Amino acid sequence: MSRIGRLKIKAQLYCGDELAMGPGKADLLEAISREGSISAAGRAMGMSYRRSWLLVDSMNRCFVERLVETVAGGGAGRGASLTPTGRAVLDAYRALEAALAESAGSGAMAELDALLRAAPLPPVRDDS
Repeated sequence: MSRIGRLKIKAQLYCGDELAMGPGKADLLEAISREGSISAAGRAMGMSYRRSWLLVDSMNRCFVERLVETVAGGGAGRGASLTPTGRAVLDAYRALEAALAESAGSGAMAELDALLRAAPLPPVRDDS
């Protein structure tokens, strides 16, 4: 999610009624790639393992191939990593965010910005 001046851009992709990808899920994929596990990624982002797992499960169910692969068990070699599809989805999503941010510099945004107050007027009082 990026904010350019007074414009906040938040790209969300849906699979039916379910959010398949958004800024938080992209951040989670990056954290999994960096940390090597869903639980460590969740901790790094300040969320519970359950919440992290539910987000991963949702992404894995929404795309044609799994985005995150897990290896259960103890010892070396366990954890989680992005699949090639997961890496491709993350890269494409970040490219989409960058393209949206670039388009925010268009004349349409400048026109809206010129018509927008710096702060809202006080609410109208109802004296009835």
